[in-house]
Amino acid sequence: MVREASIGDAAVIAGLHVRSWQTAYRGIVPNAILDGLSIDARRAFWAHAIGRSSTEPSTDARIWVVEEEGVVRGFAHSRPSRDEDAARGTGEVHSIYLAPEAWGRGLGTRLLEHATADLRARGFTPLILWVIEANFRGRQFYERAGWLADGARQPIDFDGVLVDEIRYRRD
Repeated sequence: MVREASIGDAAVIAGLHVRSWQTAYRGIVPNAILDGLSIDARRAFWAHAIGRSSTEPSTDARIWVVEEEGVVRGFAHSRPSRDEDAARGTGEVHSIYLAPEAWGRGLGTRLLEHATADLRARGFTPLILWVIEANFRGRQFYERAGWLADGARQPIDFDGVLVDEIRYRRD
């Protein structure tokens, strides 16, 4: 089941976020960055983001969770694109993460489909997302869902280590 996140989900989302990063990006992002991720800091971030999306609908941001047997297994954050070159009305799947033990069970597909359907229902088109170029598992996931790399790229600076992200698009 996919539903909109509530403030009560912030701690679970924070834990999923940290564990997913530490598993998916090991060997891509410096270990010191991954090992230093704070669930408490992420919890505060997600509590603020969830609170803002529910009390300030004008932000157009949505945070979704996917549950399996009543347990939150992943989340997605969608919003209007903030890319400087984005056409007005472009939507973005800003993040989507699942508990590593939930990978490969179709939950990510349900979550991505829900987030993109919601963006489209609210009039956003085209849709974009950014993925770390060396995240081959993530890239394959998006490509299977019909997303295509559009040639845009940007570096992320992790304490002096540059890691490239590439943009994917669905029209």
